[in-house]
Amino acid sequence: MDYKDYYKILGVSKSASQDEIKKAYRKLAVKYHPDKNPDNPKAEENFKQAGEAYEVLRDPEKRRKYDQLGADWNKYQNQNYGDFQDFFGRGQGGRRQYHYAGKEYEDIFGNSGGGFSDFFNAFFGGFGANTGGGFGQQKTPKGADLKGEVHITLDEAFKGVQRVIDTGSKKLRINIKPGAFDDQQLRLKGHGQPGRMAGAEPGDLLLVIKVIPHGIFQREGNNVHATHMLDLYTAILGGKTNVETLKGSVSVKIPKGTQNGKKIRLRGMGMPVHNQSGNFGDLYITMQVRMPENLNAEEESLFKKLRDLHRKNTPNYA
Repeated sequence: MDYKDYYKILGVSKSASQDEIKKAYRKLAVKYHPDKNPDNPKAEENFKQAGEAYEVLRDPEKRRKYDQLGADWNKYQNQNYGDFQDFFGRGQGGRRQYHYAGKEYEDIFGNSGGGFSDFFNAFFGGFGANTGGGFGQQKTPKGADLKGEVHITLDEAFKGVQRVIDTGSKKLRINIKPGAFDDQQLRLKGHGQPGRMAGAEPGDLLLVIKVIPHGIFQREGNNVHATHMLDLYTAILGGKTNVETLKGSVSVKIPKGTQNGKKIRLRGMGMPVHNQSGNFGDLYITMQVRMPENLNAEEESLFKKLRDLHRKNTPNYA
C-alpha cells in the first residue's frame, strides 16, 4: 500500500503548529463535506483523507511516530514485523491502544470522515476512530448497506401487506403497515452485506416503497380524491348513489340541484394514517354529471316541455 503524506493532504508544512493543522483541516472538511457534495465521490474521498490526516497529526504521540518512520514505514515493517510492533507498542491483542484526544472531529462533522485507509490501520493498528473518548477501542467497519425498492398497490398501502425480499443470500419476509406512502424508507438493521473483517457488524437493508398509481383514486397525503359519474336525474332531483371507496361501495346522499364539479367530502374514508391506528384521512368525491344520450321522441318532447315550463317560471331566463 502507498505511503500517505498527511502534511501534503492538509497542505501544511512538517513544522506546522497544532493550530495551523486544525485550521487547515477545518477548511478542507467544510470544502469537501459530503452534505455539500452529494454527487461527488472525489470530494467524499478528499474529506475522508483530510479526516485521516487530522486524526494523526492532531495527536502529538501519533504525529511523533509517524514522523519517525515516515515514508520508510513499510520497508521497516516488512524487514522486521516484530520490531515494528515493538516500536509502536503492544496493547491487548498485540496492538497498542491510543488515547483519543478529544471528540472535536466527531462533534463538528458527526464522524462522517470515518473509514480510515489500510495505511492508517497498518500504521496505527486500526485504533483512533474511537467514538467514546478515553482509551480507544478498535472500530471494525460495518458491512455495506443493501438498497432496493418495493412496489405496492394503493389498495395494499391501504390495508398493509407482506412482501418476501430476496437479498441474494437470504429471503426476508417484511410487513408493510397500513398507510405506507410513496418514497417511504424502511431500514432493516443487520440485513445488509456481512462485514469483511472478523467481528464486523453486517450492514443494513434499506428499502424504498413505491406506490403504483391507482386507476380511480389519487392520493394527497392521507386524503384521497376520486371522480363519480352522476346521472342527470339524480343531480336534478336528488337521491342516493353508490360511491366506490377504498373500503368498498357506500351509499351517498345527493342534494337536489347538485352541480357538475361539486365535491362531496366523506370523512374518515381516506388513507389510514401511518402508525396511528384508527385514524384516517378523508375521501373527496367530485361529481361529474352525465348527460343522457340517444333520447327517443317522447323523452325529447318531455325535455322540451320541462324547458318551456322552466322559462315561464324563471324571470330573466336566458
